[in-house]
Amino acid sequence: MKNYIKYMAVLALGLVACEPEFDNSVEDNDGFYDSGEADFSTYVALGNSLTAGYADGALYIQGQENSYPNILAHQLEKVDGGEFTQPLMNDNLGGLLLNGTQIQDTRLILELGANGSPAPGNIPGTPTTEITNKLSGSFNNMGVPGAKSFHLVAEGYGNAAGVPTGQANPYFVRFSSSEQASVLGDAVAQNPTFFSLWIGNNDVLSFATSGGIGVNQQGNFDPTTYGPNDITDPNVFAQVYSSEVSALMESASSGVVINIPSVTDTPFFTTVPVNAIPLDADTAAFLNSQFAAYNQQVLPGMVQQSVITAEEAQARQINFEEGQNYVTIADEDLTDLTQILQGPPFNLSPQQAAVLGQLRQATDADLIPLTSASFLGTLVNDDPTLINGVSVPLGDQHVLTTEEQQIVAQATAAFNATIQNVADANGLAMVDANAILNKVANGGISYDGGVITAEFATGGAFSLDGIHLTPRGNAVIANEIIKQLNETYNATIPVVNIGYYSGGPAIGSGSAQ
Repeated sequence: MKNYIKYMAVLALGLVACEPEFDNSVEDNDGFYDSGEADFSTYVALGNSLTAGYADGALYIQGQENSYPNILAHQLEKVDGGEFTQPLMNDNLGGLLLNGTQIQDTRLILELGANGSPAPGNIPGTPTTEITNKLSGSFNNMGVPGAKSFHLVAEGYGNAAGVPTGQANPYFVRFSSSEQASVLGDAVAQNPTFFSLWIGNNDVLSFATSGGIGVNQQGNFDPTTYGPNDITDPNVFAQVYSSEVSALMESASSGVVINIPSVTDTPFFTTVPVNAIPLDADTAAFLNSQFAAYNQQVLPGMVQQSVITAEEAQARQINFEEGQNYVTIADEDLTDLTQILQGPPFNLSPQQAAVLGQLRQATDADLIPLTSASFLGTLVNDDPTLINGVSVPLGDQHVLTTEEQQIVAQATAAFNATIQNVADANGLAMVDANAILNKVANGGISYDGGVITAEFATGGAFSLDGIHLTPRGNAVIANEIIKQLNETYNATIPVVNIGYYSGGPAIGSGSAQ
């Protein structure tokens, strides 16, 4: 019962990584391409993992080389753009070391599982990137994986001493100018003439990917009190975002900002079906007998006592049948019956009461995270009667309910409104990544070689972590940026051929170096 996702092993040339190629050389187009009203001589890209080139659950050289800023910088060279440097990792394994101890996993690849089906797994090997070996010089790509909006202005965010406590970021430790530096400060110190800013995803993303176990901090204006999975207050985001753009524009005459895509459009939430439990007729009948007292006695009794409504009682009914079945979940938004069920007339044990306390079956409106795929159907303490997602409901971290999705959507909309307003107020180019990736998720985007979609592992847009982009996905973003720059600044920057970039996952053991 552990395998609920079928990964397609596609070994065609389209899945094999290739070196990026760019349209037409500068020599062939002298006088044709033009920077218009913009100055691209010093480009600084500010952001998080999406800017850094993070993919397949890790940061590694090939991902960095195919980041959207690096793709864009190559095209800007045709309109007098300057050198673009990145804080490259030591290898293509991914992962990080802190004083010799591994603190981040290696990247994901597709490997054959025990049943012969391909599935994501970490590439074997030990990372070679030691974060205390600080890189020298400044870097044009200032993307820092894991950074939220307010982290970019935090002094000491690159101090190795703060990594174990979460006060600093291991990726920024590698290339911060000093232990007291901030990401924004190091970016501004380069006096950029042009910038890109893609930040805010993590201000809501970790809440969603954790199944909503964080806190919506709306009304709390002190981000130092936030937990790692909390949603940033929209006023905090607006203040911080505006200050970041203002600081960058002290030297920059042009720039582009990118808004926040809806996380629920990604394969991380669209791959694992909510009806992931296959049952035969006998097993379904047995399970129904186990929940009969809950359906026929407990729930009606709670209605009679006015503890829950008849509508909630109906929503909490548990029913199984032959074929695919919806998983059982513990929904924190339901009335908690745990304590009541331990008293008369039910007198259930604490364990039984905990199982039934906020129990219901998932619906088509709920979302199961990709990381929960291997958890579904596993046994608790090797007890065949205690099956996760069946007789034992999934915990909060394994499901994003409709209520939690609404919280995510509202926060995303608020952040995107700020980004649009700041772009308009400063005359900046603005890329609607939310609309672009929604289109990818709903039918796909056509290019000369085919269609790029959000299908996990095979769609071409998203890497194996289900969140971050492939080289081909980054090429889509780079082209959209170019289109907006051309329109906003009357430039004539050429786009790239999306088909030149790999859209497939790494297969097999891969290359360690």
